[in-house]
Amino acid sequence: MPFDLVDLRLFCEVVDAGSITGGAERSALALAAASTRIRRMEEAVGAPLLTRSRQGVNPTEAGRTLLKHAREIIAQSARLREDLGAYAGGLGGEVRLLANTNALTEFIPEALSSFLAMNPHVSVDLEERLSDEIVGLIAEGVGDIGIVAGTVDVGRLESFPFRSDRFVVVTSAGHRMAKQRSVSFSQVLDCDLVGLERSSSLQRFLSSKATREGRPLRLRVQLRSFDAVCRLVECGVGVGVVPQTTAHRAAKTMNLAIVDLADEWAVRELRICVRSLEDLRPYARQLVESLRTG
Repeated sequence: MPFDLVDLRLFCEVVDAGSITGGAERSALALAAASTRIRRMEEAVGAPLLTRSRQGVNPTEAGRTLLKHAREIIAQSARLREDLGAYAGGLGGEVRLLANTNALTEFIPEALSSFLAMNPHVSVDLEERLSDEIVGLIAEGVGDIGIVAGTVDVGRLESFPFRSDRFVVVTSAGHRMAKQRSVSFSQVLDCDLVGLERSSSLQRFLSSKATREGRPLRLRVQLRSFDAVCRLVECGVGVGVVPQTTAHRAAKTMNLAIVDLADEWAVRELRICVRSLEDLRPYARQLVESLRTG
């Protein structure tokens, strides 16, 4: 089949994103160019590779076959590049790291900085996902290393402790909840909320908890960072649910009240997961060890 690596990577990204638009964005391609490539791939195969609906796209049987081989070819290409790269200046390559919002925002930046400084020929492709999605993607070989909530069943994946944190509620100093020691999430749902974008893994997690309560999230503002959430909360726009580490850092410069969440799921043990530590490339194993000890 006349597919190049750009085609194969695009197809994998489209399937992972659930849409051609999302796959095009991840592949840094224009939507028209991505659609043309997918169409030409289907013409070359002689069968549809994707089923299209208003909810997005899913691979057909032919598409799942292509997906399996595409991932193997991409992985082999990466290994070839890495092995040859060793002759041009030492250990090098790329690690795909998947993490939930809490880990990505609060712990990974510092943990990664020392590793990258010591390994100038290694790059890290970092992506935010829901914990249960991460487990599936690591098992499928889409990612090398995942960082997930400790409550998620990792199945046959190997896992190791990473960090511990908890979610808290931040309010303005004058808010009616400000003097309470703890509140339940059901009480939080009575308030206007300031949160992250709906596409963020944390916001999707909180939405699922609200659905279980049979209540909607009353999101007044959606932002791209926890610091921005705290700034709007300080201004009295609403309350926010953020990691405790974020809240204490923000409270050093903002007039905020921090209230514990009483729900059991508010305590977050984070874990590293991999298919097999022994089978990881040397630099990926080094990253796991750096994350565990950093």
